[in-house]
Amino acid sequence: MPFKDPVFPAVDPQEFLAKPLMERIRVLGTQWAEHGFGTPYMVHTIYIVKLLVMYAFGGVLVATLTSGLHFWEIGSWWNQPIVYQKLVLWTVLLEAIGIAGSWGPLAGKAKPMTGGILFWARPGTIRMRPWKWIPGTNGSRRSIGDVIVYLALLASLVVAMALPGVQNSSFIDGMTKIGLDTSSGLVRPIVVVVPIVLLILIGLRDKTIFLGARGEQYLPAMIMFAVLPFTNMIIALKLLIGVVWIGAGFSKFGKHFALVIPPMMSNSPCLAPFRALRRAAYKKIPDDMRPSGFAHFMAHVMGTFVEIAAPLVLLFSTNKWITLVAAIFMICFHLFIISTFPLAVPLEWNVLFAYTTLILFLGFPNADGFALWDMSPWWLALIIAAALLFFPVLGNIRPDKVSFLPSMRQYAGNWATALWAFKPGAEEKLNRVTRSAPNQVDQFIAAGYPPEWAEITLQMTIGWRSLHSNGRGLFSVLLDTLPDIDTRTVREGEFLCNSVIGFNFGDGHLHNWDFIAAVQEEAQFEPGEAVIVWAESQPIGKKTQDYKVIDAALGVVEEGTWIVGDMVETQPWLPDGPGPLQVTWSDLRTTQGHKAGQPA
Repeated sequence: MPFKDPVFPAVDPQEFLAKPLMERIRVLGTQWAEHGFGTPYMVHTIYIVKLLVMYAFGGVLVATLTSGLHFWEIGSWWNQPIVYQKLVLWTVLLEAIGIAGSWGPLAGKAKPMTGGILFWARPGTIRMRPWKWIPGTNGSRRSIGDVIVYLALLASLVVAMALPGVQNSSFIDGMTKIGLDTSSGLVRPIVVVVPIVLLILIGLRDKTIFLGARGEQYLPAMIMFAVLPFTNMIIALKLLIGVVWIGAGFSKFGKHFALVIPPMMSNSPCLAPFRALRRAAYKKIPDDMRPSGFAHFMAHVMGTFVEIAAPLVLLFSTNKWITLVAAIFMICFHLFIISTFPLAVPLEWNVLFAYTTLILFLGFPNADGFALWDMSPWWLALIIAAALLFFPVLGNIRPDKVSFLPSMRQYAGNWATALWAFKPGAEEKLNRVTRSAPNQVDQFIAAGYPPEWAEITLQMTIGWRSLHSNGRGLFSVLLDTLPDIDTRTVREGEFLCNSVIGFNFGDGHLHNWDFIAAVQEEAQFEPGEAVIVWAESQPIGKKTQDYKVIDAALGVVEEGTWIVGDMVETQPWLPDGPGPLQVTWSDLRTTQGHKAGQPA
């Protein structure tokens, strides 16, 4: 792959763009299998430099200089809790600004590369409230008050990092019993309370900022910093990362996750020299694009099994060598994710979790008084575990009630998703919406792509979506409900959402019908101009996924389901036509017993 130039499909762009949608999907899906997004290595280099220089070097420099430690003396600070605390705060700050995850071209941000603060510090941009029943949250636009609270959150994180640490008796006792220096202390609990309160306050008004700051994981950590005595804090942090790992591992049971592995491996620049390994993840490129036995092994042995078994070992083992092996597994697990450059690009999150594994489980071993059963009182560990498990359990039972991030379903393939289908020229109306970036195709053109190749590059994202189970369901509904689909512009909902609210991490709840209604307030699509197919995650215990067809001008016009197993077994380009659908309600047609491809 060239360092500066992207890899485009070997097609004539004008002829390609004139082809029917599913013919294009077949080409795009095969292109993704062979080359991933086709991103030039220069872009990956930018991400790596950002990760190593701004995040890792910058974070450690800030954490050590403000804590009386020497940056170059790694042995003196790697196991100091204040360094970990300040790296968490540093990560929250960068995520909340929008320069960590969901940043840059891989997240659909070409020019500008940053969303986050450019949107969230601007009054009038779209605000996504989490629950309608919360008083004082009416409306869909960001106010000056929202901007003030958001900027205050950023300032409070800076203050919490800048102040030196303080000591207390529980910290001194805990550090002394394992022979560690106590001079650097801990982050002052009172200064952590301020960003906690502000993050909750802004989160009740705007779930986008809360999720953008990764509040579902870092808020519990900050609360633990603020209220727990030292030994209990370390044990609770172990529980937190354990729940994240095991919850994510549990979510990978089922039919979705095996389909995530092939496109993830295809997008890894580290595997580019190993073409045979990339191709081995598919049954037979280009004729059978379903996951191979090797992909199933990677998904459910190296993925699901390791992500559940290794954390259980770390939580309960008192043998230092067994603990070391499990820690190495989890560190390598996060390094592998980084190497694939997933489209949400959560690189900083994975580096922090690798370091979290190192400091919590090797720096404060279970055998030295930091095991779950060492929490005082012992039953507090049960209460904390139950609290941490509440949203993952609820989110798997009722995914419509909980974002997939608090549900701990990262990378599982079982996501709420959407595709937008615009009549010719209608997409331009999105530029009427108050935001800090134009449509993504315009961004790629501004970044130097010829218009036809900018369009094909953006269509690569729907090719990527077709390689997943939910993509095949979404395309089935589009084909079944829109006779003119071949003339429409089809956009991946997650990417489109990124250009409108400045963030998305694969969470379809951020571009649901509330988002569509907020966009419609300014875009003013005519009926039929913008039709969205939106699907909810699959609940545990059910074989189906629910979908909605939404006309931006009219609202929900159809509801139905598909059986996940049907979509998993078909090819991305749906050679046999749309997968079977069960329409449960429709303003478009008679619904009783209707199946795709059959008259209602």
